[in-house]
Formats: sequence, C-alpha cells, structure tokens
Amino acid sequence: QVQLVESGGGLVQPGGSLRLSCAASGRIVNAHSMAWFRQAPGKQRELAASITTGGITNYAYSVKGRFTISRDNAKNTVYLQMNSLKPEDTAVYYCNVLSQGLPWGQGTQVTVSS
Repeated sequence: QVQLVESGGGLVQPGGSLRLSCAASGRIVNAHSMAWFRQAPGKQRELAASITTGGITNYAYSVKGRFTISRDNAKNTVYLQMNSLKPEDTAVYYCNVLSQGLPWGQGTQVTVSS
C-alpha cells in the first residue's frame, strides 16, 4: 500500500519561509497529478496547490504568488516552497494525489506566529 510521509513543517515568524516535502513509498508521483492540502483548526481541509504530470501548477487564491509546488519524479517526492508566510497559513499540511484517492499521511504542522 502506498504511503505518503510529509515533513518540513515547524514554527516560523510571519514573513518567513518553509519547504515541505512529501515522500511517496510507491512510484506514484510521476503517474498522478499531486497536490498539497491544508487543514486549519476548526476548518475543513482545503486544496492549497496542485501539479499535473506535465508540470502545470494551480494554486488557491490565498497562496498564489507565495507558494510554489514542484515534483521530483526520480525521488518520488513532491515539494511545497512557502514564502512570505502569514498567520492564516497556520495549518496541518498534507499531500495526496489530486483526487484524494490515497490514504492520508500524518501531515506536517506549520505554525506562523511571532
């Protein structure tokens, strides 16, 4: 069974940056559109960014211009570079195929606070 392992979260001040990684146990990254989702306390999980197998990216309006999603097919890994972080970016971040068809990993906590 494919497993997704997210890492790279932490506590950062507003305006700071973090780079999240999502390692897949199976060779799925090069075969599927991949995405990063996030879930803030008390809110539903939402799509933050996605990338197709052809490299076309799409972003939620709230993160556009600040976040960059990328993929390394050879490493079966998807990344999310997050710049100019805001307190409202605080959430648990998860990766999955865009269709959300794989079991969710444990996520990685991102906290933006001074």
